[in-house]
Amino acid sequence: MKTLYCLLMIVAFTWPSPGASARLANELPKRPNMVLILTDDQGYGDLSCHGNAVLKTPNLDRLHREGRRFTDFHVSPTCAPTRTALMTGRHEFKSGVTHTILERERMSLKATTLAQVLKSAGYATGIFGKWHLGDEPAYRPDQRGFDEMFIHGAGGIGQTYPGSCGDAPGNKYFDPAILHNGKFEKTKGYCTDVFFGQALHWIEAQKGRRPFFAYITPNAPHAPLDCPADYEKLYADRVPTNAAKFFGMIANIDDNVGRLLAKLNEWNLERDTLVVFMNDNGGTAGVRVFNAGMRAGKGTPYNGGTRAVSFWRWPGVLPPGDVDKLAAHIDVFPTLADLAGARIAPEVSAKLEGRSLVPLLTDQNAPWPDRLLFTHVGRWAKGKAEASKYLNCGVRSPRYHLVCASKDGAKRWELYDLQADPGEKQDIASQHPDVVGRMETAYDRWWSEVRPCLENENVIGPKVNPFKALFWQQFGGGPDDEMLKIMNPAASAEPSK
Repeated sequence: MKTLYCLLMIVAFTWPSPGASARLANELPKRPNMVLILTDDQGYGDLSCHGNAVLKTPNLDRLHREGRRFTDFHVSPTCAPTRTALMTGRHEFKSGVTHTILERERMSLKATTLAQVLKSAGYATGIFGKWHLGDEPAYRPDQRGFDEMFIHGAGGIGQTYPGSCGDAPGNKYFDPAILHNGKFEKTKGYCTDVFFGQALHWIEAQKGRRPFFAYITPNAPHAPLDCPADYEKLYADRVPTNAAKFFGMIANIDDNVGRLLAKLNEWNLERDTLVVFMNDNGGTAGVRVFNAGMRAGKGTPYNGGTRAVSFWRWPGVLPPGDVDKLAAHIDVFPTLADLAGARIAPEVSAKLEGRSLVPLLTDQNAPWPDRLLFTHVGRWAKGKAEASKYLNCGVRSPRYHLVCASKDGAKRWELYDLQADPGEKQDIASQHPDVVGRMETAYDRWWSEVRPCLENENVIGPKVNPFKALFWQQFGGGPDDEMLKIMNPAASAEPSK
């Protein structure tokens, strides 16, 4: 009880009354199929429906037009942290994730995941694409609640870092080797097409049997920027080369979303399926073309680093329209569990920091008490957690944003009134010391609470990357062969048999 009381006081997450929430939840059909699409490094401004005059995203625009869209929705500043918060319904630091590499991307084995909760409620669960919450066997999604696992390793196809975080050797965006339920498959085609294709194949196999949760997580449009030539040509000579490739990757995602929607309709699943579309952090290669008036991008605590797309489409059930209440990735877990009619164990419920969005999905004017959201970019040097309390952090209320973006970790608060200054151009900290003081006090308490949870800070990873070890075990070869390929890339483009 003491922990729960402190959590409510520190994070200031006040909930609608249980009776009101239950009444609103009961207005929606239970146990829909769920498809959650999470893109990698796409920004809030990288959609035509958000004002981007260059990029064309007709299928994502359709999700926007036909669904509930949260206009003040926030995620973490980088990818593994956001994925942890989605899976657990709480800030990533509470599950030990403070980075994207060096074992600090591993989601605590003590955490209960959304997939586990949905599976316990009778859902078939599948992941297709990027996991990035631990590549060692115990951390992989097939051990964290997913029946179907079709993933690359690390934070991107072909990435490798010292320790446990790395993909199959020699992997590229075209014809990648993908870990499918414990065995590698050498696929054919462009990675995003491969992930959506496998997801559709799995969804078709589930229809009519039991409700499903499909977590589709393409590594695009994350760098290295690579896409089919026809997609890059759509934007060549209109924007810088990198932006053209980046926009081409998003156009390919958009086509795959259209392909998904068409299949759901063809299979008569459309009105039984909730489709949620999100991105995992602030913008990257597209921000210089268009950033929706926001300051900064990925890897920063400013709005441009955390504001995200959040479209919820369920035809015939959810009325289309904007919701302007402050919401976040931590709300996805309790929302989907609510819609699934899943029972959350009391010890798990006590740790949740998110709220069910069901009241707002039903009525955009539903009561939604004020709250505080906490951001910290993390990524400090090994062993420097205690000295990094004020290194790229922020506290967000519905109106104000308190930010410390100092490069040296010194405490230098900035304050922005987002109602008057959504672009965060005018620091008003000196004019409102009372606001700064209240938000800083909440931050101090939050930091004290997360410090004991940082379990990965001093972990030493394995000498051989687990994905590589499994790949070599399956196909033969080893580190010496990989070094030969690095020195002579043309030596072999296929796995040895």
